[in-house]
Amino acid sequence: MTRTLVAAAAIALAAATGAHAAGFKLESPDIKANSNIPKKFEANVFGCGGENKSPALQWSGAPKDTKSYAVTVYDPDAPTGSGWWHWSVINIPANVTELKPDAGNASNANLPQGARQVRIDYGVAAWGGTCPPQGDKPHRYVFTVHALKTDKLDIPPDATAALAGFMINANSIGKASFTAKYGRPKAK
Repeated sequence: MTRTLVAAAAIALAAATGAHAAGFKLESPDIKANSNIPKKFEANVFGCGGENKSPALQWSGAPKDTKSYAVTVYDPDAPTGSGWWHWSVINIPANVTELKPDAGNASNANLPQGARQVRIDYGVAAWGGTCPPQGDKPHRYVFTVHALKTDKLDIPPDATAALAGFMINANSIGKASFTAKYGRPKAK
């Protein structure tokens, strides 16, 4: 009897979680899911020569109890042992459903009012473009919008992306993601 109740509870929880985020969707007019990321989104440091501009992102179908959003971009293939955070934006108001092109500019001028960027693995609170090592197989970049149950995450200005990630996940009620790839050919 107990085993049946546990199984039923697990199925109900899985169904509720799946239904909760089933319609939540993230897209970009600049980068299609499962495609190659255009060079203009490449960083302009460490030998990379892109424009270092963040892509436009748009989302829809968030859970009805969403009070704010966070957006993250993560490279799980970076040769660091822990991946690489390329972007982290928090405190995006619940009535906002997009980030404009170059919202990741360090000036913060293109962010929605109230939103702010968190320091990423490049050491800045801004977009840090793609820049995998030359000759590596293309890296995966995971773009995610997180629906949060709080209006604001109280994160210190000098917080790391890992701390922001912890706080985002602790307050998440749903998320939507897509993945795209980027690689740089081996130097000749």
